[in-house]
Amino acid sequence: MIISPIAQLQVTWEKLPDDYVLPDEPVDNINQPPLAAALSEILQMNGKLPANALTPTNYGICVKVNGRYVIKAPDWAYIPNIIVPRSEVERSYTPTLQGDMPVIVVEFVSDTEGNEYSVKPTYPPGKWYFYETILKVSNYVIFQPDTGGIEFYVLNTSGKYTIQDADQNNRYWVPQMNLFLGVWQGTKENRTGYWLRWWDEEGNLLLWGTEMVELERQRAEQESQRAERLANQLRAMGIEPEV
Repeated sequence: MIISPIAQLQVTWEKLPDDYVLPDEPVDNINQPPLAAALSEILQMNGKLPANALTPTNYGICVKVNGRYVIKAPDWAYIPNIIVPRSEVERSYTPTLQGDMPVIVVEFVSDTEGNEYSVKPTYPPGKWYFYETILKVSNYVIFQPDTGGIEFYVLNTSGKYTIQDADQNNRYWVPQMNLFLGVWQGTKENRTGYWLRWWDEEGNLLLWGTEMVELERQRAEQESQRAERLANQLRAMGIEPEV
């Protein structure tokens, strides 16, 4: 009888030793840092990022499997609540022991083709296997920045990822965050292209900080123009408006 690798898993939630040497791997391309930062910025600017939440970027999420540490660093993740001081998760994060499991992980398609889909069960396990079988992350997103392609997988009751279809607005509902995730095309920080963005439950696009500033500027300009028109009308009637 052949025992599957899944049946052999012994997962323990242990903190990474302080002297454990973390891999120092650079990001695959210049697009990844701004794409990841933009996801977090929107949540923060719109009051959707609780004080104890964590949105790590290329940051080690670790667990011990069959007596050996396994560390994966998703391009972006959302952890709703950590239960330890942030000083204790500066190097790495252990779900269950130090807080909640990530409810969503995002991988941007890298120059190393196929890593995001690796179901390799042997040590060190592939990313897909790690998120689906070991961590059991509810939502797994694979995004292609160059083309705007997005694959959104949800963990089903059998513990396997099932690809989801977008809604009529080409967005995907993330119930754990009460938000939609979708693809937007435009310019931010001198990068023009496709971005992942959030929409609220009513379908309103959540704005970046620069967009909020620009919207406020437009509102102030419109108000100034309205006031100027009213003043001109009063002057035409022989009434000098109050300053």
